[in-house]
Amino acid sequence: KMAAAAGGAGSAAALWSEVNRCGQNGDFARALKSVNKILQISKDDVTALHCKVVCLIQNGNFKEALSVINTHTKVLTSDVIAFEKAYCEYRLNRIENALKTIQSASQQTDKLKELYGQVLYRLERYDDCLAAYRDLIRNSQDEYEEERKTNLSAVVAAQSTWEKVMPEDLGLREATYELCYNSACALIGQGKLNEAMKKLQKAEELCRQSLSEDSDVTEEDIEAELAIIHGQMAYIMQLQGRTEDALQLYNQIIKLKPTDVGLLAVIANNIITINKDQNVFDSKKKVKLTNAEGVEHKLSKKQLQAIEFNKALLAMYTNQADQCRKLSASLQSQSPEHLLPVLIQAAQLCREKQHAKAVGLLQDFADQHPASAAEIKLTMAQLKIAQGSVTKACMILRSIEELQHKPGMVSALVTMYSHEEDIDSAIEVFTQAIQWYQQFQARTNYGCCVFQPKSPVHLSLIREAANFKLKHGRKKEAISDLEELWKQNPKDVHTLAQLISAYSLVDPEKAKVLSKHLPSSDTMSLKVDVDALENSHGATYVRKKAGKLTGDNQQKEQGQGEVKKKKKKKKGKLPKNYDPKVTPDPERWLPMRERSYYRGRKKGKKKDQVGKGTQGSTTAGSSELDASRTASSPPTSPRPGSAAAVSATSNVIPPRHQKPAGAPATKKKQQQKKKKGAKGGW
Repeated sequence: KMAAAAGGAGSAAALWSEVNRCGQNGDFARALKSVNKILQISKDDVTALHCKVVCLIQNGNFKEALSVINTHTKVLTSDVIAFEKAYCEYRLNRIENALKTIQSASQQTDKLKELYGQVLYRLERYDDCLAAYRDLIRNSQDEYEEERKTNLSAVVAAQSTWEKVMPEDLGLREATYELCYNSACALIGQGKLNEAMKKLQKAEELCRQSLSEDSDVTEEDIEAELAIIHGQMAYIMQLQGRTEDALQLYNQIIKLKPTDVGLLAVIANNIITINKDQNVFDSKKKVKLTNAEGVEHKLSKKQLQAIEFNKALLAMYTNQADQCRKLSASLQSQSPEHLLPVLIQAAQLCREKQHAKAVGLLQDFADQHPASAAEIKLTMAQLKIAQGSVTKACMILRSIEELQHKPGMVSALVTMYSHEEDIDSAIEVFTQAIQWYQQFQARTNYGCCVFQPKSPVHLSLIREAANFKLKHGRKKEAISDLEELWKQNPKDVHTLAQLISAYSLVDPEKAKVLSKHLPSSDTMSLKVDVDALENSHGATYVRKKAGKLTGDNQQKEQGQGEVKKKKKKKKGKLPKNYDPKVTPDPERWLPMRERSYYRGRKKGKKKDQVGKGTQGSTTAGSSELDASRTASSPPTSPRPGSAAAVSATSNVIPPRHQKPAGAPATKKKQQQKKKKGAKGGW
């Protein structure tokens, strides 16, 4: 037995030396085999069990390592194995369990504090996380100081982005691309997009420099590392409205096929938001990237929530009503106080033409969540306006007490009431808003007896109310508002003029008294250089420069005054062969059919005698068709040079005023027939 024990001890020592050698070389798979042989010799060896857990963790077998820990709880106590157990739970995404394990440890080592900071970050407890990393940086001095500073800057960036906390200046020297990237994220949270873009460009430059120093790193590796920086650049472009540039950069990142499922999910979600209700087929392809395994552990709660909202909206745009209702109901159960799930459900009901049901759904939510009642009621009013129920929409808007006095709300209500021709309700809206400001001023100036000027918003409302009443003929009601405005500013001539105009219909004597306060015409005259104004660029009237007048002409002009120039009347144009000696036809302005001598067209006569044949040919009866040779036809027009013959005959009618003859009509018909024949010939 003693010989056997000695042999076992010798083999165990050899195995331990093997474990030590493999551990130093990083060959944990081989070290695990040696540890298992040791455990066959001594199954409850604490050191061997601890080494086995470490080897399993190094090989990525976190479930098996945790199983070993839970199986040997009597041997592996929390003091011995607390860090390894918490780390396995952290890597298995059991974050709450990891936190409990860390907090239950009797001694908080530096390793546990490091892990504690990581756990707090994953739980989005950023204030506690910030305090933990500050303590670590203050009390640690090793080669991991740069990594701790990077984590600290990541916490500050998360606070700025998700909690809208103004980040404090940590005084970190941005010597690495990780620190530059985190600083850019913090700037995005503050809305400083241009500064954030410059930081990202600097981070890209530092990343290329640091990675290019390694000869084993390829260009593809560098682009893969830059993917997250480029993704954030594209996000800034999207926020700036440069959607085309952002979309192009997003698609370039997707083509690289990065291994980070969280990055792919965020980019796919952002592309879906750019597409909106357009390019739905592309959005349905991109949404698959948001469903990849492990995405829920890579993103924050708000990121995951935004992705789920967009899935519900995409289902609505693709007419998947059941899917939309299912997703929105799930979101509402997860966040009962959130507004978006209810709005999505209401939008889906409106697409199904169930407006009344949508309004009822919104009303129920407003009753249950008074904090969100204002936004809900605004949506309800919009739905009522879409249905044409403007009066009901006004009632809903007036029920929002915190917005009743706002100038925008007052303007909207007055416009809507005016559209419905309900002037009394519109005036009532003005009155309530003015009273609210009067009460507010009374509360703020409590105990003050001196004259207090009204706020600009208050005065603006009074002026708008007065103008509205004057516009709709309510001058009696406008007087009190105008008097209040004039009291606030007695030098306001425009208000005084309006007040006098209003009193002129109600109390003329009062209008006369007030008119004495108007400034004189001398004080009202404007000092304007008329010559300079007329000669200015763009003037519609250009003043002609007059020459110097002599003394006689000046006296003459002073005596006669300005004489209006008579415009010369242009002579009308006369016909070329107009004869002034011939009396024009008195019926020349009447249509031909209305003249006394009109006999109508002669149809059907001599139809058979119309010549047929080629153009220019003559027939035997052509002389008979010549209407100028008939006895009944009037004399032909005189040729130029025969004026003596025309003047010798007093009854001859000039060519422009002759009575119509049948010959021209016949000639026109012949021309039309010849044209038809010509078309056929060609």
